[in-house]
Parts: sequence; C-alpha cells; structure tokens
Amino acid sequence: MKITKQRFGTLSDGTKVTLYTIQNKRMAFSVTDYGCTITSIVLTDSSGSCTDVVLGYSTLDGYINGNCFFGAFIGRFANRIGKASFTYDGTKYQLDKNDGTNTLHGGFTGWDKKVWHAKTVLTKTEGGVKFTRLSRDGEQGFPGNMKVEVTYLLDDTNNITCRYSAVTDKACPVNFTNHSYFNLAGGGTIENHLLKLNCDSTLDIDSKLIPTGKLPGVKDTPFDFTTDKKIGKDIKDVGNGYDHCYVTQAYNPENPHAGLPVSEENMVRVAELTDPVSGRCMTVDSNMEGVQLYTGNWIGGKIGKNGREYEKHGAVCLETQCFPDTPNKKEFPSCVLMPGEKYKAVTVYGFKF
Repeated sequence: MKITKQRFGTLSDGTKVTLYTIQNKRMAFSVTDYGCTITSIVLTDSSGSCTDVVLGYSTLDGYINGNCFFGAFIGRFANRIGKASFTYDGTKYQLDKNDGTNTLHGGFTGWDKKVWHAKTVLTKTEGGVKFTRLSRDGEQGFPGNMKVEVTYLLDDTNNITCRYSAVTDKACPVNFTNHSYFNLAGGGTIENHLLKLNCDSTLDIDSKLIPTGKLPGVKDTPFDFTTDKKIGKDIKDVGNGYDHCYVTQAYNPENPHAGLPVSEENMVRVAELTDPVSGRCMTVDSNMEGVQLYTGNWIGGKIGKNGREYEKHGAVCLETQCFPDTPNKKEFPSCVLMPGEKYKAVTVYGFKF
C-alpha cells in the first residue's frame, strides 16, 4: 500500500489544497482536502491498461466552479429538504433555497466547497485519509456545533471504505453521503450498465422530488432493479432519468423509527453495478436505509477531465443516505443526532476487474 500527496492548487485567499493518492497492487484512488472529494478511481486490468471509473475535473478550478458535486462529500443534510425549512422542538429553522423552493445538499455553503483538515492513515492492509472539520452552530442554517470525521480507506482486496461520523452539542438533523459518479466503462453513457438493487421499495416523490411519505413497491414498474437490468431499459419511462431514493434492507419496517446508524453491524448489500463489455463490477454495501439512484440527468455538456465533454446519463450515482426530507416526515426513521450520541455511517465500494 502506498500513499503520495501533491499540491492540487491554491484558493484565492491563499489556502493551499492537497491531492492524496492511495494505491495498492491493482488500483488507486485520489482524494483532495477540498470537499473531501474523490477525484479519481483508477482500475488496472491484467494487461496493464488503466481506466478511471469516476467523473470529475482535472484541476482544482473545476471543483471550485462546478455545480455537479462530482465525488464530493455532502452534509449536513444530503439530498433535499422540502420548502427549505424544518421545525424541531418548537423552533423553525430556515435553510437556503438553492433548489427551487427546497434545500439541496446543504444549501449554498456546501461542504464540497470547504477545505478540511487531513491526516493520512496507513497500515499493512489498508491506506487512506481521515478528514476532520468543525461545522459551527448556524452554518447552513442548522443548529449545533458539529465535529465531523470523514475517512476513505483502500484495502488489499480492492474495497474503498467510506466512514462518516459526527457529534454535536445541539440536536440536529444529519445525513451524509459521497456523491461519486461512476462509469465502469470509462466513457460513453451508463445505459448499458447492468444494475441490481436489493431494494423492494422506493420513496414516492412529488413534482419537486420531495417524498410524500409513501414507500411503494417496485415490482412490475420501471423502478424494479431487484434482478440485473440495463439502466437504460426503462429510463425513458421515468421522465428525464432516475433521481429516486430506494429503500435498502437496512431499513426495518417493524421499527421504522429506529433512528441514525450507530454501528457497522447492520451492513447490507445495497447494489451491484456491472459493465458487461469490460466485465468490471462494483458492489455497494452500507448501513444506511436509503440509496439515491441518480443517472446523471443534468451533466450533458459539462466539461470534465482532460477536456472531455460528458454526456447525459454519462454516469450513475449510488448515494447511500437517510431518507430525503426526513426532518419533515415523522413517518421516516429519525435523522436527528442528539448531544451525547455519535453518528456512524459506513459505505463500502468493492471493485472486481
């Protein structure tokens, strides 16, 4: 296992940004302290050919000016909060309206635009980076001083483990995720990728993509990925593409208000993604009750790495998370982190190639 670091650029205020690369014998991934952003995941096949399977930018300026969240860590609340507000214990909290009338991925001051403190982690079997940051009370409109840790680790068996933890001094909704865009072919669209989701239900949403509170089954619908299916097979039947949260097997319908993840013991297989041409496969395991399936519906025409123009449906995101708009949905599992508790979310991306 090997870790290297290099200067990735400098912000306008003089803050230096670093890029870390973690490499085992078969693959490598790079991550920057700007937004805890995964900038590349490079797989090397038996012939020595290398393929980068995530979208992003070649330079820091791309991430500074971009609005697609390529590879970024998202908080305090990933996905959407309806009407950009929530009420807790009698107090109403007003958030940024950065997605029409809703809040998306934390609002205008997203954590993807912050520089985090970084420390490398290296053992005999894994290596990576631990990022830490203090989110002050009132940041993004949320209550509480929140200490956050984000750790990305690569092991000898080609797994990238993402661990997210947080503590707070005031009750606050929490929902963390990584927003990597995957294309196992390394180019083109992902419509011929095979996807399997171990999810029997989705979250019903309204016209503004806010959950209604219902969890309809996927059987005999375009949302059914319970067996391997080409992503493009039914994509035209869901409008512009998939942007829907699915219910993972970590959700317990017999205890629907179980609350935030606090242990890795509840890990479940969430998804399997395969490029049938190259044979590359990615598995997703997590202890989160939701996974947002997003098929890059709005990235067409964006200029990414090495000046390449990305296509609509040029990648797929599998964002493990709490349910969207949970602060306004009493029927959903609680997402409120209380003082004295510790939030522990984990997702593992496993690669076979």
